[in-house]
Amino acid sequence: MEIKKYYGKVILFGEYSMIFGSPAMLMPLYTSESHWDYIWRKRGKRNYSSNRSLHMFANYLSENEYFTDKIDIQKFTTELKRGLFLDSCIPSGYGVGSSGALTAAVYDRFKSKEIEDLLELKKFLGDMENCFHGSSSGLDPLQCYLGKPFIITEDKQIKLLEKDFMPSNIHVFLIDSQVKSDTKSLVNYFKEQRENPKYLKAFNELYYPFVGRCIDSLVSGDEALFFENLRHLSYYQTIMMRPMITDNMLPLFSLKHEDVGFQIKICGSGGGGYFLGFADDVDKTNDYMKESGFPITWVL
Repeated sequence: MEIKKYYGKVILFGEYSMIFGSPAMLMPLYTSESHWDYIWRKRGKRNYSSNRSLHMFANYLSENEYFTDKIDIQKFTTELKRGLFLDSCIPSGYGVGSSGALTAAVYDRFKSKEIEDLLELKKFLGDMENCFHGSSSGLDPLQCYLGKPFIITEDKQIKLLEKDFMPSNIHVFLIDSQVKSDTKSLVNYFKEQRENPKYLKAFNELYYPFVGRCIDSLVSGDEALFFENLRHLSYYQTIMMRPMITDNMLPLFSLKHEDVGFQIKICGSGGGGYFLGFADDVDKTNDYMKESGFPITWVL
């Protein structure tokens, strides 16, 4: 029997700005995955820890009829007592969907009612994931559940993409900052910032438009325009999202794409974990990263 896998995710564009209603673009992280297993088949401290975390998640869900109406909590807890755990190689605190995959896996295995509308499902999964982050858009677990790239538009429509949607001359990679991220504190920081009228005005007028432009130029395959839009987006991240950029990553944001063959941006919540890179010159990028000592993983 084939084991179902729940992949990690990468928010290519729209982290934070989606709170304002901007479009967002996500894709599965095919290099990181998780699947269900039992401790009696695969023992280890990490597996016991996963089982304990799932018990806490089950307790969280059981306290609200909103969840128990659609999740079979009794079946969930029975399976946990039998030693069920989520065997995952998705790194935690790296912004690539460890909690999203867990949320998606629980919903998929223990749902008692199917939510067919994707926007309704996004909200429900987000409410489930609030257990881990305090506030979730639902996009991470939705991505992990669907296992396909998609765009959520400004008018809240979800457009599924083919696996090979990326132009062949643009490649995606992850840079390990070697710093663990604290998503909840960064989300809270951003919420506080958007209460400032000056920040909100600057964000809407300067940053927000380049999210959609990056998505549009990437989908259309206009390489030159894409990297130009991405350069502006990355620059405004250094101005408006400085706490989300670790000190060791900051110099990479100022590099000129034409000099090094790539451009980077925040991945997920930022503040550590992975950062996201786009390159049209793989060899030049590899050479630079090897010289600089930054470990990278090519995604596409």
